[in-house]
Amino acid sequence: MREENDEDPNGMIRTEADIAEALAALTLADARLARIVEAAGSVPLRRSRTGLEGLLAIVVAQQVSRASADAIFGRLAAAVDLTDPAALLAVGDETLRSAGLSRPKQQTVRAVAAALAEGRLDLSRCASAPAEAAIAEMVAVRGIGVWTAECWLLFCAGHRDVFPAGDLALQAAVAHALDHDSRPTARRLTEIAEAWKPHRSVAARLFWAYYATIHRREIVPAAESPGPATPPESTAKSRKPASRPRRGSSKPLS
Repeated sequence: MREENDEDPNGMIRTEADIAEALAALTLADARLARIVEAAGSVPLRRSRTGLEGLLAIVVAQQVSRASADAIFGRLAAAVDLTDPAALLAVGDETLRSAGLSRPKQQTVRAVAAALAEGRLDLSRCASAPAEAAIAEMVAVRGIGVWTAECWLLFCAGHRDVFPAGDLALQAAVAHALDHDSRPTARRLTEIAEAWKPHRSVAARLFWAYYATIHRREIVPAAESPGPATPPESTAKSRKPASRPRRGSSKPLS
């Protein structure tokens, strides 16, 4: 396995080779994962836009279809420079509304832009910080929840050790793959994922890929009582299996 170097001190997930190396390490650490790797097939890299653009793409994609997210993001990018917090703060409400942003998403976009402009949020710092510190800094911004921060770290920053345990698709995939009778709560899934450190980001990718192979083909377990912890930005509001995992710039976990 390649050693981490001075140019990449945090061992970020940047290439398909990084995925392959992490999968090899995961199967050595947890023999149960070997059959899951085989069943899942290809585990894609799924790197997305970095920085502010990537964060905005995740916000835009929440609660809408992939096609709608792509269309909204395209209109927004055509109307304003999505890499410039000052430009986002200067743009009028009508422009954001015309692009297709709901009022809560408009508020989130402005809150993120203000935090960046005022120095309360530094995405470059978050990208290189330990996950816990990065998530804490991001969720301090109104409208950014833990799930959003985790997805940004995974797909935009390439962080190697993030596992969004509140994601319903991951809960369903782990339950099915590991033969649990019920879908684990977020807390329980966090405990399970401890065994996959420091490669939890690739473990998450693996279980999303596995989920895609069982979605709409097999019945996935119902939630443990009293039900799953639902992240603020979750696309699923019930105990039914989550919609197909969405990813990156359009559907953060698809």
